Amino acid sequence: MIEKACFEVGIKLGAVFHQFIGVPIGFENVETIERAIESCVRLQPYVVDVKVEIDRERLRSSISDFGYTTLSQDMLNVDVLVDVEGVRVRGVLRWVEDLKYPLMEFEVISF
Repeated sequence: MIEKACFEVGIKLGAVFHQFIGVPIGFENVETIERAIESCVRLQPYVVDVKVEIDRERLRSSISDFGYTTLSQDMLNVDVLVDVEGVRVRGVLRWVEDLKYPLMEFEVISF
């Protein structure tokens, strides 16, 4: 079950990354986008909890003269917890500046 729980976390994080990067975003809808992503993840099997935060400083520095930009990989912070038959795995998606890469990691909480 550990492998399945880890797989499920990876699927959730990968889906967020590949489905939402590029969505139009500004300060008017940033909280709406965060909640929408969370809502989409919660629909998926085994999800216990999810938290999405969009880096406001990175957003601010990317806003165009038209008042918006698109969600980029360096703005997205995601934390998801799944439970597969009592096996809990927490996965995170965070931008790692040193690597210039959106790293996905997981931690087995219980089994």
